[in-house]
Amino acid sequence: MAPADGATGATHLKRVGRRRVLETIRRVGKIARIDIAQETGLSPATVTAATSDLMNAGLIEEVAQDLGGTVKRGRPRVLLRLRAKAHLVAGVKIAHRRASVLIADFEGKEIASADTDLPSARMTADGLMQEIARAVAAACACAGIASADLSGVGVALAGQIDATSNFVHWSSSLTDRNVDFGTDPAEGAPWPVFFDNDANLVAKAEHLMGEGRGVDNFLVVTVEHGVGMGIVIDGKIYRGVHGCGAEFGHTKVALDGALCQCGQTGCLEAYLGDYAVLRAAGLTPAMDAPADIGLVQKAALAGDARAQDALTRASDMFALGMANMINLFDPELIILSGAQTCFDHLHSPKVTEKIQNSVLRIDAPLPDIRVHQWGDLMWARGAATFAIEQISLRTIQTMAQNAA
Repeated sequence: MAPADGATGATHLKRVGRRRVLETIRRVGKIARIDIAQETGLSPATVTAATSDLMNAGLIEEVAQDLGGTVKRGRPRVLLRLRAKAHLVAGVKIAHRRASVLIADFEGKEIASADTDLPSARMTADGLMQEIARAVAAACACAGIASADLSGVGVALAGQIDATSNFVHWSSSLTDRNVDFGTDPAEGAPWPVFFDNDANLVAKAEHLMGEGRGVDNFLVVTVEHGVGMGIVIDGKIYRGVHGCGAEFGHTKVALDGALCQCGQTGCLEAYLGDYAVLRAAGLTPAMDAPADIGLVQKAALAGDARAQDALTRASDMFALGMANMINLFDPELIILSGAQTCFDHLHSPKVTEKIQNSVLRIDAPLPDIRVHQWGDLMWARGAATFAIEQISLRTIQTMAQNAA
């Protein structure tokens, strides 16, 4: 049976081979053709053909092996790497009231970054696109390049998002539901925009360059205004059928419980998110207000009983949620990530004990749980990596169509 996009069997196999070769080069950095064959299981002839096609498309280049000053007879090995100048991309993290932008080359190396304040925490789809374009233009100005020089923009957005079709079912940053952002360049922008769930992109960044590097089965839990999760299984991001999997923050922990920003009640996020902790502490009545968890922590240290109860309840719910995820996935590693300055109420011996008491009793330790605070540029870096992947796929798709 031919692939759904109409490609012939031979064309489809060529496309898959090119993609696997390119992914391997991106993951390793510099690698010889024979090593690519060993990594992927592809034949040397298939690897040679794929690398030739990718070089002709300008995506990769050859580089001599650095021998580190040692002298060896014969020619040095020829390695392959991504061609940094092939494309420029932007990664954007849409936070509660701020857009963080990172400009990167095709290897993912940072060129410039900038933060832009957003006029509102929630916007229409058109309004969000306008703010993305404004934030990207500001970052490009810092880099001394024109925004039209970018090949694409990746956007990390909280919510339920089908990244394969650029369809946002729901996001806390949008007033609209079921928004199809399409695959063409956005109106008023010269480049295509690729959306994905922000926690997925944090997991991607952690896997490529963070605490998850070299680990193929781990979870990333993000805690800021909302609560998210990225799941890496066998080295791949798990998204679910509709792109709505891994919604840790919207798992239910209480019947008829606290109100969540998604509109439902009893979600884990309604007890654990910044806005929820502030609300429980009586420090802000509105979900749309700027959330600073440090206010609750300071009040608790000063002896405020309501603030202390809010943090205790958050830690109890967090421990319950983590135990459930450990029972479901049995991960090697869990990374607790976010922009908070302090995770003490979520990562302490007392919380670890609560998690231990709620997981299945086996003669094995809990997964390694680490705190990794990269700040908003971490999310933007994952979004830039996502843009590189999408541009690569589009290029490979075009190569396949031209060869058909």
